[in-house]
Amino acid sequence: MTTPLTTERRVRLPRQQRRAQLLRAALEAFAESGYHSTAMDDIADRAGVSKPVLYQHFDSKLDLYVAIADSVADEVVRRIEGALASGEGNRARIAGCLGSFFEFVEQPSSGYPVLFRSDMTSEPAVASILERTRRACGESMGRVLAEETELSWDECVLLGTTMAGMAQAAAVAWYDRRGNLTRERVLELLSTIAWRGLGAVPPRASVVAVPG
Repeated sequence: MTTPLTTERRVRLPRQQRRAQLLRAALEAFAESGYHSTAMDDIADRAGVSKPVLYQHFDSKLDLYVAIADSVADEVVRRIEGALASGEGNRARIAGCLGSFFEFVEQPSSGYPVLFRSDMTSEPAVASILERTRRACGESMGRVLAEETELSWDECVLLGTTMAGMAQAAAVAWYDRRGNLTRERVLELLSTIAWRGLGAVPPRASVVAVPG
């Protein structure tokens, strides 16, 4: 008897499409159950493929997990850089960065819990991705501060990294309280705190080159 599942398993997709399908299925599985409670069989069943097909694309469950974590990290950095580029003035940029990040946190399909609320944060490969994300967001914010203030590059990166860390820590604390505290209220609180700090830094009169 042919079922929808067996029919789907017989469909041969181009390699990139199949890989994307497997990543989506794995993201959903890891987000629901965490890394340790998710088996490759679970992911294969969710994707509608056999386990050998899954191993044709990923050498191990960790390899699959790291690929998802990389994708989530890239999306976070892309959102932060996009918000920084679209705002006029640091106050608008701060609000834009926070708004874009927390919108990402709240989207069920974003993969936020897979990376930032993971049961794998002590795994070196995952810890490296988290550190890279924090550093990339901090440097992106630092470039804006360097363009508009008299602070040194190292000082700008320090403040940018502090801002990124504050947003990430607040998101982790808020994630389980979303039913009691709205995203709008969180953004109001964080934007106020962030601007009262950075708003005290005097702007510079001219723009200088910023390290790439």
